[in-house]
Amino acid sequence: MTDQINWLTPIIMGLAGAGHCLAMCGGLAAAMGVNQNRLTVLVYNLGRLTSYALLGAIMGGAIALLAPDTPYTTPALRIFAAAMMILLGLYLTGWWPILVKLETLGRPLWRRLQPLAVRLRGQQGLLPAYLAGMFWGWLPCGLVYSALSYAAVSGSAATGAGYMALFALGTFPAMVGLGLLSQHVAQLFRAQGVRVALGIMMLLYGLWSLLIVIKPLIQG
Repeated sequence: MTDQINWLTPIIMGLAGAGHCLAMCGGLAAAMGVNQNRLTVLVYNLGRLTSYALLGAIMGGAIALLAPDTPYTTPALRIFAAAMMILLGLYLTGWWPILVKLETLGRPLWRRLQPLAVRLRGQQGLLPAYLAGMFWGWLPCGLVYSALSYAAVSGSAATGAGYMALFALGTFPAMVGLGLLSQHVAQLFRAQGVRVALGIMMLLYGLWSLLIVIKPLIQG
């Protein structure tokens, strides 16, 4: 059951962050959808998934190397991941957008990558679309950084990559839908009530995850 919850969590994070994705990346997704067929939009988002999986592999592998699985490090990392989910819920609702400060860390790199992404987006073909999506995956985003905190407790590079790939799939309904349906999808997920509801869902899920981690520690 625990393993099933672990693999379900990144999907939930991606789905819950749909409104934020549209706010952060909606312009890119909508622009990609103009005069593009469904396959191109899908390939564009698969490029984004590839970058997320790569980031997950780096994070999962690095933490597994620096902080191997022990009775002490594993609970600490899981508490950290649950706390990040709580902060994500507050971030998505707009009640306490502290994760915005994390986005500043990735801006220097994004300033170098953004011109390449824009250039590729203007080219025809599946390969430019895929590469543009990969660059898009490095856009500074508190939602992505929160998901990476979960990949950090995965225990391996492969599992971290899998978690982030599932997170990316969770964002597909909003981002692929926007690329194909444009404002019809955007109006739904950008609605304040929907964004707050999704943020509250993430907040409660983070609190529940935190309870699962600390309950055995208290009882022990």
